[in-house]
Amino acid sequence: MTTTTTTTELAITGMTCASCANRIERKLNKLDGVEASVNYATEKARVSHGDDVGTDVLLATVEAAGYAATLPVTEPAADAETSPDPTRALRDRVLVSAVLTVPVVVMAMWPAVQVDGWQWLSLSLAAPVVVWGAWPFHRAAWANLRHGAATMDTLVSVGVLAAFGWSVYALLWGTAGMIGMTHPFRLVIERTDGAGVIYLEAAAGVTTLVLLGRWIEARSKRRAGSALRALLDLGARDVAVLRDGREVRVPAAELAVGDTFVVRPGEKVATDGEVVEGSSAVDASMLTGESVPVEVRAGDPVVGATVNVGGRLVVRATRVGAETQLARMARLVEDAQSGKAAAQRLADRVSGVFVPVVLAVAAATLGFWVGTGAGTAAAVTAAVAVLVIACPCALGLATPTALLVGTGRGAQLGILVKGPEALERARRIDVVLLDKTGTVTTGEMALRHVVGDERTLELAASLEHASEHPIARAIASGTDHHLPVQDFTNLEGLGVEGRVDGLDVVVGRPSLLAERGLPLPVELRDAVDRAHADGGTAVAVGWDGAARGVLVVADTVKPTSAEAVQRLRDLGLVPVLLTGDHEAVARAVAAEVGIDADHVVAGLLPADKADVVRRWQGDGHRVAMVGDGVNDAAALAQADLGLAMGTGTDVAMEAGDLVLVRGDLRVAADGIRLARRTLGTIRGNLFWAFGYNVAAIPLAAAGLLSPMIAAAAMAFSSVFVVLNSLRLRTFV
Repeated sequence: MTTTTTTTELAITGMTCASCANRIERKLNKLDGVEASVNYATEKARVSHGDDVGTDVLLATVEAAGYAATLPVTEPAADAETSPDPTRALRDRVLVSAVLTVPVVVMAMWPAVQVDGWQWLSLSLAAPVVVWGAWPFHRAAWANLRHGAATMDTLVSVGVLAAFGWSVYALLWGTAGMIGMTHPFRLVIERTDGAGVIYLEAAAGVTTLVLLGRWIEARSKRRAGSALRALLDLGARDVAVLRDGREVRVPAAELAVGDTFVVRPGEKVATDGEVVEGSSAVDASMLTGESVPVEVRAGDPVVGATVNVGGRLVVRATRVGAETQLARMARLVEDAQSGKAAAQRLADRVSGVFVPVVLAVAAATLGFWVGTGAGTAAAVTAAVAVLVIACPCALGLATPTALLVGTGRGAQLGILVKGPEALERARRIDVVLLDKTGTVTTGEMALRHVVGDERTLELAASLEHASEHPIARAIASGTDHHLPVQDFTNLEGLGVEGRVDGLDVVVGRPSLLAERGLPLPVELRDAVDRAHADGGTAVAVGWDGAARGVLVVADTVKPTSAEAVQRLRDLGLVPVLLTGDHEAVARAVAAEVGIDADHVVAGLLPADKADVVRRWQGDGHRVAMVGDGVNDAAALAQADLGLAMGTGTDVAMEAGDLVLVRGDLRVAADGIRLARRTLGTIRGNLFWAFGYNVAAIPLAAAGLLSPMIAAAAMAFSSVFVVLNSLRLRTFV
């Protein structure tokens, strides 16, 4: 029996650190046929499973691990101004804890304000912080303990309770509770009478600083995902649908394929469709980053969420809901944000065993300091500092925050990154293969030269105006003045003939004119040869018993392609041109955009492009492929990095690793730069997080850090990682 694989997304609540995500992931992956990836930053799990594993089993597994999971429900996007801030409760907890903690810390650090009974006042202020302020850590630690696990919340909870418990012992049964007792704040361990020392400032300070770090982290994660939320909010809220000749305003979500709706100047196009009436300019800058509005008229496609800046349009819906380009873009971005880079997967494995190791190190530190006679207070201080400084929150945030910001910024620029694997491959590529038609060139024929007089173009354009052939359309567009045509005949593969303005006119291949007794004179034959040498197509024109002129038609190179090729070179890449056209056409285009003649591969069949990719890979190169057509899909999939032009086919977009929404080749260079920058940020984050923990734990165990300083340093590590990721918002 064949099992169908399904991908399900779960919204996870209750996670407080990367260890939580790693634990849920391990639980899910223990199920038969299940492959899960849990993302701490997005608080989502993406699970691939067979039809024999239902969603109820997945939800139960997450709950058995001590967390809650639900299937996400798609709801209308709420305005940012009216939607509640999910971090507000955490902010309130931070503020209350900070107000109570500040006087405790001041009294502990400044002997001059240690009035009689100050230690009991500190206990009164610190107790609510340790109990209520740190309650999220205690609750999570207890839930994990019941499931036989330990997370970073365990470290914080045990550390805070140890410092507070020791202080209560010293106050009630030791000498610390004596009225008139004072002690200075020290950052190093020294031999002391443990019964006379309290660490209330450490217990309250650690709680407040960790809470502050969590709040800043939550705010930053919310800010990092703002680009995706902005993308989802681009769509129109309502639309004027034509029903029985009348306009009826309905919610955009109620549109169905085939519905006809009106878009007035200044309004957003409600969904993907085709213009059936009217002409206007459409601003697609929010989706593509392209600042110049695009002219559209009857028969042209339009994309949902673009803005009509000109006249009134009547549009027939062709795609709605999850099938629209906007929804697909958002889905690609979210899929990328849910992925994990290889380096982060290693970090997850490390964090999974990190907490038990830290608990062992803290116990060893406690035993060591007690054994050396430093005193119980000194031992507890060092052990608590180890517990607090070790929280590897930065490890869990290193990849997700960079992906959130990098892919969100890419979406704003018209670059959709499909996953972190694409980032890793983008770093290594050294060769970029460029499909010619539709990528380097517009894919549309245009009239380049006219050998002959104005009469030649007028007669040829009038005759070709009756044909739908791409070359005919290019010639017909050469003039706005078209004469009446009689007896029009289309000669398949050769040309056209007919009667124009009383003349029998023939337009087509030179061989067609020769058959009609209109051979080309020497100067026109030379013009034909030059056209072929330059990569153009020569169309001969004749009437009244003689060949009168030659029209040169060619695929037009995009005006930005030469600059794009130079940008690719600046990135250290070797550009190679691929085309099914003949050698002369390919070399002419290559020369125009700055590609070396020996890096041109012409006359390719669709299947041959993938073979070219394999050939370069066989020579030890890492290959990127840029294309837009169905015939490029195999090559895009075969390449180490596939860049699909979003103006192309759905098949090409599915095969690519990066989707370039605009038809501008310069975006390919931008996409590679963004991928490399994002991966560099991820690596920098991981280096900082690993290096920080490796260096800080020995310092804490050696007694060189107080628990409160350790808490501040731990919080700064997470905040640093998030702020470093947010720098990607400035990518241009």
